[in-house]
Amino acid sequence: MSLKKDKEKVLGEVFDDERVKSFLDCQAPTGVSADFHLLEKAYRGMNIDNFVTFLNFFKEAGHDINATSPEGQTLAAVAAEHGHGMPYVEALKAASAQ
Repeated sequence: MSLKKDKEKVLGEVFDDERVKSFLDCQAPTGVSADFHLLEKAYRGMNIDNFVTFLNFFKEAGHDINATSPEGQTLAAVAAEHGHGMPYVEALKAASAQ
């Protein structure tokens, strides 16, 4: 007897501008900078092209691209520690992150 999966894994989800902007509505947990939380959610949930688009919306909305984690790190510093993070670090720096 074989079982059929009832759900297919979604790969390569298409992010239109509205989907990208929806990441600006995420609520931060207690004790976490709202701006850092938004950046981290986008970093973890988007490919680099969508992330670049997100950074434009993020800055236009007046958010702080240099917001820090509870440990005092910017997202650029966090992403620099990850093997796949360098394109994101470059995008953050291009958007004036330190």
